[in-house]
Amino acid sequence: MKRFGHLFPQIIAFENLLTASRKARRGKRLRRSTALFELNLEQNLFRIIRRLEFKTYTPGEYTDFMIHDPKTRRISAAPYRDRVIHHALINVIEPLIGKSFIYDSYACIKGRGTHKAVARYRKFLPKNRFVLKCDIRQYFFSIDHAILREQVRHKIKCPDTLWLVEQIIASKQWPARAPLDYFGGDGLFTPVTRKKGIPIGNLTSQFFANLYLNDFDHFIKQTLGCRHYIRYCDDFVVFGNDKDELKNTKQSISEYLATLRLRLHPEKSRVFRTSEGVDFLGYRIYPEFMRVRKSNVKRFRKRLRIMARLYKDGSIGLRDIQRSIHSWLGHVKHADSYGLRQEILSSAVFQR
Repeated sequence: MKRFGHLFPQIIAFENLLTASRKARRGKRLRRSTALFELNLEQNLFRIIRRLEFKTYTPGEYTDFMIHDPKTRRISAAPYRDRVIHHALINVIEPLIGKSFIYDSYACIKGRGTHKAVARYRKFLPKNRFVLKCDIRQYFFSIDHAILREQVRHKIKCPDTLWLVEQIIASKQWPARAPLDYFGGDGLFTPVTRKKGIPIGNLTSQFFANLYLNDFDHFIKQTLGCRHYIRYCDDFVVFGNDKDELKNTKQSISEYLATLRLRLHPEKSRVFRTSEGVDFLGYRIYPEFMRVRKSNVKRFRKRLRIMARLYKDGSIGLRDIQRSIHSWLGHVKHADSYGLRQEILSSAVFQR
């Protein structure tokens, strides 16, 4: 197994940090924290270099907030300076470690994404009568710090880079929200004393979430021999033509995930007939066609009503409305949704 060394000089190089700052500011140019950092950009980047070089860097406090679309989730936003450092780290380690990711892992990987995953799903669909659809319960909150650190050490041997990774992993704790599950060999207090959870919202968390399940992906493909397998973060599907065999596969998956201190969601993990249509990544996918999920349409209708009220009050402008509509259209256009799009857009009225 190849381990990568001498990475830290690349991470703290001024050119890499400058590139990282440009990535961090995308879509956030108008925010106060971005403007203040950019005001003295060169000075701030050199300050980061010094703090990393002399190991005086400690991550700042996160800003937590809730989102409710498509489901309620707690998002943790790192300070702008820390986000620059996250990009600097990922710029260097992702191209190296990412080579070991399987072809059919689609979350937060350049050139992939939800629509590529859905296209792959539709390619596998005609060849299979059944699909095992699984969801890992509270995935980000359950990622075990000790296991994650060990996985990183299997890929990286540069001590300074490992120090930085440790700072980021340990920067957020989830004592109140992380599930208290017991696994083989646990003592009474093990679920409480083991540190776990990485913040949804960090660029590094997206990468660590992929790395955490990378060996699991290879187990599915190579040990279990599942040819038609797709994973998008903590959602994954395994296709097959034998229902009982897929049930056995689910049991093998549960046993492997337990070694990572993870559990399948009991209500969201089961075998379906592909002919029934299965919900996957925001769509309901059938062998001959694909629909937008009803819950997605319902949420968007509600969003239109809210935007109409805000526009009438002068709280938002047409450009805000256009961005929201274009974002939704970009998602639903991949489904058989021409009539739906026409009906919804023709009923949307914004007046002042």
